[in-house]
Amino acid sequence: MHSMDNDLALWFRRYHPTAADGAARLVCFPHAGGSASFYHPVSAAFAGGADVVALQYPGRQDRRREPCVTDIAELADRITGKLLELDERPTVFFGHSMGAVLAFETAWRLEQKGSGAAPRALVASGRRAPSTHRPETVHRRDDDGIIAELKLLDGSDQKVLGDEEVLRMALPAIRGDYEAIEKYRCDEERRVRCPITAVTGDEDPRTTLDEAEAWGRHTEGAFRLEVLPGGHFFLTGQQAAVISLISRELGQL
Repeated sequence: MHSMDNDLALWFRRYHPTAADGAARLVCFPHAGGSASFYHPVSAAFAGGADVVALQYPGRQDRRREPCVTDIAELADRITGKLLELDERPTVFFGHSMGAVLAFETAWRLEQKGSGAAPRALVASGRRAPSTHRPETVHRRDDDGIIAELKLLDGSDQKVLGDEEVLRMALPAIRGDYEAIEKYRCDEERRVRCPITAVTGDEDPRTTLDEAEAWGRHTEGAFRLEVLPGGHFFLTGQQAAVISLISRELGQL
């Protein structure tokens, strides 16, 4: 039993673990190259009111000695298995960028299993719909080429990336994640039953409004598109709006 708990602690980070037994759960899926700590402010906003679980994928921060999972299906399978080990609570999934696709694939897997761990709502942020395709090969670039892409994404969004030295240390995880997301393909017919809210920045160079709107094809439930000011990492500048949107989803549970 002990080792299983340790393993769950590797995958799931709870920064403010004070939620009451009946509280809803929010599971947060980071972007490519991102880590659980990106969601620390979200966790702080819901401290005590929800069980906020931020995922830590292998290959970064304290898991940097583990190999990156360079396949979305495999990573979604592993996350699904871990979520099945948690106690069941009414749950919302929130994923940003690559995390939005992973949240979708994980939700789909949990629904297929008929699990009570399946989310009641999915918020897909900063990512075009799963069935849309752009031929992208960032993962094949050299280090400078990857950093150029990251700087393009960071744009006007207050330097999410921090300094370049730290960035270079994170490059193996960033490259591995880019490989996973760039090789990913999704059937147009793949749908989840839970409602989807897509959120996009109005200046994101990697998602058009049409591509964000296309998330509506992937749910049998309600669909809503929210457009906020900003680029790919609009959520750093629009924290209050994002928190209130998540709050609304949790409130509907």
